[in-house]
Amino acid sequence: MQTRDRIVGVAASLMQERGVARTTIEDIQAAAGISSSQLYHYFTDKSTLVAAVIELQGQRVLDVQHLGLDRVTCVDDLWRWRDLVIGIRTAQNCVGGCPLGSLAADLSETDAVARAQLARWFAEWERILRTGLASMASAGQFIEGTDTDRLALALLAATQGGLLLSQVNRDTAALAAAMDTVIAHIGTHLTQAGNTVQHR
Repeated sequence: MQTRDRIVGVAASLMQERGVARTTIEDIQAAAGISSSQLYHYFTDKSTLVAAVIELQGQRVLDVQHLGLDRVTCVDDLWRWRDLVIGIRTAQNCVGGCPLGSLAADLSETDAVARAQLARWFAEWERILRTGLASMASAGQFIEGTDTDRLALALLAATQGGLLLSQVNRDTAALAAAMDTVIAHIGTHLTQAGNTVQHR
């Protein structure tokens, strides 16, 4: 398993840097320092390796989300998650996109199986956001009729778009604007109880 994990990790790094199509099996072999027989022992073809890369990158992205979203009790927690995401992009100098977003851009129109796999990971990310907002709703923090599922989807979409623009512009301004706008909009749905636990 150690060799397999190393192959997947190397492939993920190369595909993030170069794109899936421009990363060859030979590139991965050379970077991982393995023979073709070793690679094909674990992966029957490039598509099975790509599937493993999607799983790795999906788990990595969600691990970061869990750091900020595992226990959402108020809008302040969303602002803290926002700061975490922007802090990570700042530390990366906005180089490289969201690992899931980059794979989606590469694969969604050419590989239906990979697209479905990526959709599952994005759905899981959305579920984390939905769960956080639902917990606030259960605590009476949103006015009646607030569509927290829609707000969660909007927050995910804003974050993804902001991550893409941060990569293009090498600046977090668009990411901050997108996330700030949606989180502030979420704040407009708060009840008095929700506002009393909001400090930002």
